[in-house]
Amino acid sequence: MAILAEKVAERLANNEYMGATQPPSLPPATKTLGEVYDLYTADPRHTWCERTRIAYRTTRKWVIEFFGENIAINDITREQARGFVQMLTKVPRHADRKFPGLTIVQAVEAAQKRADAGVISIANVNAYLNKFSGVLNWAVEEGYLDKSPAKGLRLPDPVKKRDKRRPFSMEQLQLIFHSTLYTGCVDDVYNYAKVGDARPRRARFWIPLIALFSGMRMNEICQLKVADIRELDGVQCFVVIEDIAGSEGAKRVKTIASERAIPIHNELIRIGILAFVAEQRRDGHEDLFHELSPGPHGYRSTNFSKWFSRFLLNIGASEPLTCFHSYRHCFRDALRESRADREVSLALGGWTSGATGSGIDGIYGDGFRASILNEAINRIRYPGLKLDHLVQ
Repeated sequence: MAILAEKVAERLANNEYMGATQPPSLPPATKTLGEVYDLYTADPRHTWCERTRIAYRTTRKWVIEFFGENIAINDITREQARGFVQMLTKVPRHADRKFPGLTIVQAVEAAQKRADAGVISIANVNAYLNKFSGVLNWAVEEGYLDKSPAKGLRLPDPVKKRDKRRPFSMEQLQLIFHSTLYTGCVDDVYNYAKVGDARPRRARFWIPLIALFSGMRMNEICQLKVADIRELDGVQCFVVIEDIAGSEGAKRVKTIASERAIPIHNELIRIGILAFVAEQRRDGHEDLFHELSPGPHGYRSTNFSKWFSRFLLNIGASEPLTCFHSYRHCFRDALRESRADREVSLALGGWTSGATGSGIDGIYGDGFRASILNEAINRIRYPGLKLDHLVQ
């Protein structure tokens, strides 16, 4: 019996029971919040565009200023996470510009003394919270944290998704496309609002028209290359595809579904878009709208977006809940009114669906042929909008 007890003790010491052949592994060493953030952003699985990286950097800065860089990740409590959410609801709009040099906590305190400061929207609060939660969820997956203290803290948004942006009304479209920029101005740089004999056809002329008849996002249009206008299946198309080779002219798309081909609407052809493309190709330009320079983060739409907001104000077409993205809403409504098939609509607009073949590769495989998409897009109409004055 004594010999048997000794053998049992020996085998227990060697972890030979319960299937254990190796000593149990130790849990990962406790990490600080700053260390976890650094590991998270360095994870090669994150293939963010520059705009997303900026949003993560801003969130990291605010999180570190609120919790402290050296707090242990597993010491963050649920109550502290709630406190961070409450702080976010008080963050002033454009905090970095209005309160330069202050931490986000100090900016919140300073903003409460100013009646004109305003606060960021609930949608923005949730966007920052989602990015912070993403870091915590990653820490759970990596074994640095047992449970995320921010789980389920998303705030209900009182603004319905449909009410965040509205399509342009017919009155707004008439003001836009019958403004002096389209009927005759001095020039399309500083004097587009002054009546003149010039009829320049460059970025400011074409981009709103392309948006209305293609549903493309602003940056998708601004970053078009001359080579992105191609004939597919016998149809002239805009091809939206990502190309981030690290150059200044790198092209980006919002989602995988954003990579697509959009047949060029007959109305754009009637107005002269193909002649414009041929002219850019003949002159040796690589960028379709070569006068647009990239903004500080590489987006060609940055400066155009600012100009378009001023343009709407100058011509009296600025209305609540409308902006350049309203063209995309116009396009979606026009597709609905034309009774377009839902999957065709998703393919044209680059809207995400659960279906396969929603990207540009779908054209050559399981997706819709360009000729089918062409039939759908040319059923789009904007009754009441007269553009005959744009035909040369």
